[in-house]
Amino acid sequence: MSGRLIFAALAALLLSGCASGAAWGWYVIDPTTAQGQTNIRFLIGGFWTTISMSLLAILISASLGLLIALPALSERRGWRIVNRVYVEFVRSIPLLPMLFWVFYGLPLLFRAMGVPITVDPFWGAVITLAVSDSAFTAEIYRGGIQSIAKGQAEAAQTVGLSRAQTMRYVILPQAIRRILPPLANQFIYIVKMSAFASVIGVQELTRRANELAVTEYRPLELYTFLILEYLVLVLVISAFVRWLERRMGSDERG
Repeated sequence: MSGRLIFAALAALLLSGCASGAAWGWYVIDPTTAQGQTNIRFLIGGFWTTISMSLLAILISASLGLLIALPALSERRGWRIVNRVYVEFVRSIPLLPMLFWVFYGLPLLFRAMGVPITVDPFWGAVITLAVSDSAFTAEIYRGGIQSIAKGQAEAAQTVGLSRAQTMRYVILPQAIRRILPPLANQFIYIVKMSAFASVIGVQELTRRANELAVTEYRPLELYTFLILEYLVLVLVISAFVRWLERRMGSDERG
């Protein structure tokens, strides 16, 4: 509902600007003109980069998060300490400094070790988003797994399942249904945080809006269009997640 209200407010702003004339520069994204069509195509051309970057990051983050979460469930204190150190360390680093470190610092580190490499901006952003989010994903996994009654594991081991089999066939399938909504929120978070990739040259939505704002000198209109792009993207993702929750039964009460 809040997304619809924001969309309506921005649409009203757009219409009022078009009606008032000289004070506004909506012509830069006017779909009825050749210039507007060219600009719109350039702006929406960043959708695929934003979506693919976010999808790769959430897939890596979900896999890495599960690996990080498992030591937290161990009976050995040393493994739990490893989990806690990783989670607290990664969560304490803001995304932008981490992005700079991966893109600019990581190649220097490898060169010092005798391995000359360069980091592609796209993959640098993917790695940064995935690592940054993995700490939060690990906590989501841990909470979801620990929410399953201990009797489930005891019953599975009683019928001869190993601990690994119990986790794979009994605990994780139930936990996934419970953690789907927070994981979906993390995906939306990654989509929004992907805008930081613009600072290292990734041609996603925000980078394209920045470049066009520099050439057209109409930041208000272009950044309003950028907000609408992210709004549409997030609303589509939210609708898909709600559908997926219904299919998996994640939204059941009681």
